[in-house]
Amino acid sequence: MDSGLKQEIEDKVLAGSRLSFEDGVALYATDEVAWLGELAHEVRTRKNGDKVFFNVNRHLNMTNVCSASCAYCSFQRKPGEKDAYTMRIEEAVRLAKDMEPDGITELHIVNGLHPTLPWRYYPKSISELKAVLPGVSIKAFTATEIHWFEKISGLGADEILDELIAAGLESLTGGGAEIFDWEIRSQIVDHATHWEDWSRIHRLAHSKGLRTPATMLYGHIEEPRHRVDHVLRLRELQDETNGFAVFIPLRFQHDFHDSQDGKVRNRLMGQPMATGVEALKTFAVSRLLLDNFDHVKCFWVMHGLSTAQLALNYGADDLDGSVVEYKITHDADNYGTPNKMTREDLLELIRDAGFTPMERNTRYEVIKEYPGPESGRREEPQLMTF
Repeated sequence: MDSGLKQEIEDKVLAGSRLSFEDGVALYATDEVAWLGELAHEVRTRKNGDKVFFNVNRHLNMTNVCSASCAYCSFQRKPGEKDAYTMRIEEAVRLAKDMEPDGITELHIVNGLHPTLPWRYYPKSISELKAVLPGVSIKAFTATEIHWFEKISGLGADEILDELIAAGLESLTGGGAEIFDWEIRSQIVDHATHWEDWSRIHRLAHSKGLRTPATMLYGHIEEPRHRVDHVLRLRELQDETNGFAVFIPLRFQHDFHDSQDGKVRNRLMGQPMATGVEALKTFAVSRLLLDNFDHVKCFWVMHGLSTAQLALNYGADDLDGSVVEYKITHDADNYGTPNKMTREDLLELIRDAGFTPMERNTRYEVIKEYPGPESGRREEPQLMTF
């Protein structure tokens, strides 16, 4: 990046002015990663100080049976396959209830696009989960799933969302976004939900008072310009609705090994994952472009704990939650991140990175502020204990 453009971008950021598509592409191209991090950290600190948000949640995937066969997905199974499963609602309730002693505040539910499950299964599952965990927020279903519900029910998204909200739904999830640009999307997505329907459904959810997340799957066959286009579409929609609570870059996980049945479902496997530097760039550029988003989340499951801590200095201010079980990428890799982090684990991770932990709910309202890192903790060598 030439010095003139670098100074121009820096001046825009410090003045709080909006960056352009060309600025975003230039930022991805720079080798000055530390400078990029400083700019993103300036914006992140301006918005959230030294706070890092988290919640105590449980991810729940009630079925992996899916009518689609997306090129990036190792999670989906077809009916009759050996490890295909669909939970009875009673089983989902039991698994969710098991987390109650840990102080769970959110259930995060994403499923495959099951070809034969009736529409009634979904509001009934929300209603029964809410009945046994009335104080727990239910964040469920991607826009892709809502679009699928339109197909199997004959109802419109407006009526579907009304019924789900009445059953206890408090937020959609942000998935199904992947990369919006059709040049890439047409090669990796095998279902009918693209930008037009994804944005339509989130716009409608926002009009009903829901605050939703937005995601981007990066590090596969897309280029930086596709990432920039993706986040600018989200920025424009946020200008219109102000309904997005957080943006979540998701690092694509390639397969390290074939699945147990020998089938290769993830057709993008075999290429290197995005490096840690590329991940940090993605967080930083996203933070700089998304001036109307309050929060940027690093989903530690898909980035690893060390990169997640570093991301807090590159624009991220949220580390998701305890998670407990995340089949979607743990079916894709042998990456090594744990399935579960306790509240104490998260507090330690955040303090170790030098930040102040803030436990939040689904709407990013603070439940509890915890003490920050101990003063002087890093000023002298720490003894290793075994």
